[in-house]
Amino acid sequence: MKNTKIQNGVILYSKAEELIRITPCHNNAIRFESFFDCKENDENYTLMPQGGDASIVEQDGSVTMSVGTLSVKLEQNGKVTFFSGNKVLIEEKPELTFNDGFRHYETNGDRWSARVTFKPNDGEHFYGLGHEASGVFDLKGSSFDLRHVNAKCTIPYVYSSRGYGFIWNNPAVGSVELSNNRTRWSVGATRKIDYVVIAGSPREASAALADLTGHAPVMPHWATGFWQSRLRYETQDDLLEVARRYKEENIPLSAIICDYFHWTEQGDYKFAPEYWQDVPAMADELHKMGTKLVVSMWPTINENSENYRYMRDNNMLIRTTKGSDRVFNFYGPQAEIDVTNPQTRDYVFGKLKENYLDNGVDALWFDEAEPEIHPEHFGNLIMHLGKGDEVGLIYPYYYAKMAYDGFKKFSDEVPVTLIRCAYLGSQKYGALVWSGDIVSTFESLSQQVKAGLNMAMCGIPWWNTDIGGFYGGDTQSDTFRELIVRWFQYGVFSPVMRLHGNRNRHGEKKRDVKEPSGDANEIWSFGERNFGILKDLIFLRERLRPYIEKHMAVASKNGVPIMRPMFFDYPDDEICYSLGEQYMFGDDIIFAPIVNEGQTEKQVYLPEGEWVLTKNEQPYPAGWHTVKTEIDEFIAFVRKGSEVLDCFK
Repeated sequence: MKNTKIQNGVILYSKAEELIRITPCHNNAIRFESFFDCKENDENYTLMPQGGDASIVEQDGSVTMSVGTLSVKLEQNGKVTFFSGNKVLIEEKPELTFNDGFRHYETNGDRWSARVTFKPNDGEHFYGLGHEASGVFDLKGSSFDLRHVNAKCTIPYVYSSRGYGFIWNNPAVGSVELSNNRTRWSVGATRKIDYVVIAGSPREASAALADLTGHAPVMPHWATGFWQSRLRYETQDDLLEVARRYKEENIPLSAIICDYFHWTEQGDYKFAPEYWQDVPAMADELHKMGTKLVVSMWPTINENSENYRYMRDNNMLIRTTKGSDRVFNFYGPQAEIDVTNPQTRDYVFGKLKENYLDNGVDALWFDEAEPEIHPEHFGNLIMHLGKGDEVGLIYPYYYAKMAYDGFKKFSDEVPVTLIRCAYLGSQKYGALVWSGDIVSTFESLSQQVKAGLNMAMCGIPWWNTDIGGFYGGDTQSDTFRELIVRWFQYGVFSPVMRLHGNRNRHGEKKRDVKEPSGDANEIWSFGERNFGILKDLIFLRERLRPYIEKHMAVASKNGVPIMRPMFFDYPDDEICYSLGEQYMFGDDIIFAPIVNEGQTEKQVYLPEGEWVLTKNEQPYPAGWHTVKTEIDEFIAFVRKGSEVLDCFK
């Protein structure tokens, strides 16, 4: 094949000011890179290429690389096709006549806009891309922005029902179309097209994805229990009053969260002494109760902060191409710290350690992790790693890295950082991702179930939602009281069970503070009957913790998430690719959450094998079944013979 070089198992091919590089990336995985103007670079972003044994054959004007069961064919005109055996997995689609025009790019100064287009496949299903409240489980037929905003976290990876995973290895802002006439990945500012194709079942692709982007640690025991939070505990006394009530009720409480505006100023990273008089004493009392203290941190900072001038003068803040460094307005114009700069990470974590961790705080909550900017003009941002439109998706990766690296310098314990966004590889830094500020409705609950299953396919096994949703919840209404129970049931069967929300306030606020608290949001806040139901669910979670921890260890080792779509375990069952409102929770539990108001029965599909309904221990065969469920009941099936059934008794 003309214009082709084969060097150390790598294919290099040049054509019309484009250089193509094809390399083995892992067992059954191949990486494709296209460099414009033939300007080759070795940027991996967060990808950790593993190499692999490749065979290369030149024949009939094309060159083919095979790695394990996966092969890629590069034709003389530049067209690329990936296949496994005789089955085509993914094939480029030309944009021009005469089977020409593969990959499109236009100059944009020293960068390029770029896109790559693939042919559609009938009957194909896609899953992944992080979480978004789209209400879509199977992503086929949809299009999505590749960007982060509150309640939308982009992980540029999809798994296809045709038996392959696809990593779009590019942190630039862009879009993806998974439509019926094409699949297309596009970005507005980049220096290359870069993607990886992984052949294999969902389990095999997830294992390779973990190897290529990083394995999550084993979740520590404390994090697998029940977490209590609300917006917000205004004072030390308020927080301790809640923790003491849980202790008095003999209800196990793994963690309690001190939310934002406990601080003196945005960017100070320390408690306001007027309301938090003795943090070490508070932490000590919580620890004696068996409860961890988690504290919120934002990346926002303004000129009133004691840290602002030093960080500004040492280039530790995100700068802009136009205007000032203020990119978000919340109680005044705010700048954002630049966590892609290692100096920023060292400086800020030093403040977090001094003011929080050294005073007994156990874990951190990294909010605003996109980072949140208004308006969402990523091209206006200048970071240490580059302009925001080129590298913007990578910000939460370095945000999580800041906490992980900082903790590991002084502790052997596994850091757990609750964070509002993530990117490929965030999992290896102990990122516990939550789905952002979502509305308190049944529709929202349905959206979150689907979003969580798509997130599970992206290599991020630690994920959760605000139980009850974040905003719009009226604790006095019958609708919300029904919703909180159904969401709590879902929370039991989530990787982390965390109650949070800004509940509608009834009556006057307690005190004159920034961001006063809404109504109470503890399990006794939603009526006496609900109190008993929610308390029982917390005790069920306690009994399930050994099962959960076993599967968290598997997630760390093999990249298999505990909460995962049905097709993950049953890839040959076509029905399982359509089931967005029931899922596997570990190897032996099928959970089917109730997501509609007033719903007291649900159609549930059971795959091959025999299953036991937990509420009455009745056996069920494979197939569709209608299951009744009153408000104090939930629908969970356990594989016949599994010891986990004892947890439900």
